[in-house]
Amino acid sequence: MNIEETSPHQHEAVFCQSCGMPMPEAELLGSEQDGTKNEDYCIYCYEAGEFKQPDITLQGMTDLCTGFMVEEGMDEAAAHKLLAESLPSLKRWKTAAAVE
Repeated sequence: MNIEETSPHQHEAVFCQSCGMPMPEAELLGSEQDGTKNEDYCIYCYEAGEFKQPDITLQGMTDLCTGFMVEEGMDEAAAHKLLAESLPSLKRWKTAAAVE
């Protein structure tokens, strides 16, 4: 008996390690200087091997992303709470959070 092992959850969801945005399509992946895709960061945070906002703080990113989530219909307080809890664990902010 040959059963194909395919599942909609076969691949783990990929999230930007800067802003936390889900990146289900390759088009949303950031890029390196040579044009290859970077699987850690989205196109809105990382392009051509550099962060688009290199000087943004964790608080700044939390505020910025809260605005986008509110535009998508999420309650502002809930969005801010979710981001405040999740962003510090992302790759870009882990070191910064440990220093603060």
